[in-house]
Amino acid sequence: MSIPFEQSRALERLSGIRHGFFGRRGGASTGEFASLNVSISAGDKLNHVAQNREQISGLLGFSSEQLVTVKQVHSVTVLEVTRQPSPDDVPEADALVTRVHGLALGILTADCTPILFADSEARVIGAAHAGWKGATGGIAEATVAAMVDLGARPDRIVAAIGPTISGPNYEVGPEFAANLLRDHRDAENRITRPDGGREHFDLPGFVFDHLMAAGVGVVDDLRICTYAEPKKYFSHRYATHKSIITGRQLSVIGLGGL
Repeated sequence: MSIPFEQSRALERLSGIRHGFFGRRGGASTGEFASLNVSISAGDKLNHVAQNREQISGLLGFSSEQLVTVKQVHSVTVLEVTRQPSPDDVPEADALVTRVHGLALGILTADCTPILFADSEARVIGAAHAGWKGATGGIAEATVAAMVDLGARPDRIVAAIGPTISGPNYEVGPEFAANLLRDHRDAENRITRPDGGREHFDLPGFVFDHLMAAGVGVVDDLRICTYAEPKKYFSHRYATHKSIITGRQLSVIGLGGL
């Protein structure tokens, strides 16, 4: 089976940059993990996960050994990648940056917001995992700052927001909304109360606002909701509502390839 994936038109225009936002279709996993699960900690068969990662890497022109991922912990930690990692070396972080040709950076999600970054002139790329904790803590801004440290310039950076849960499907309630607005007074436009009900949070909209505030030149939101399309994407919230388990999908950006 072929593996479908989405791309950002803004990132597509950049030379030497390869990227893709993958969903749940086209892999080797079965059952509730069907079929392109890339998480080794969700309970899937490890050989299926390895096969899925290898297929994704190869489709973008990389080997699975060139794909770099981390143990994501909803932090604001950004890791600079300077070499191909050891399989046993999986540090905790929620964003990656590099200027090393031949490396692909991967972020796992299942409702949280994946962000892929590139400054093609400086040859610097980044990838970030922005759940609500990371987003409100500043993971997007921290990734931009780490790219600048490697020679990127904010106004040259192109950032793409991939498949993530949308505001209409992300109910958070009044306490979350109050805490958010206490710390981010400018986020009032990202809280809604559909039909006068409980508060909802527009996570990708919040991320978009903070990327723009960080001076990013182009921000491309693919506007794909994971919760709304459970046959195409893994969604933790959808799985919770249906009392099932779920896998994780992969978003990848790389410099060059094989």
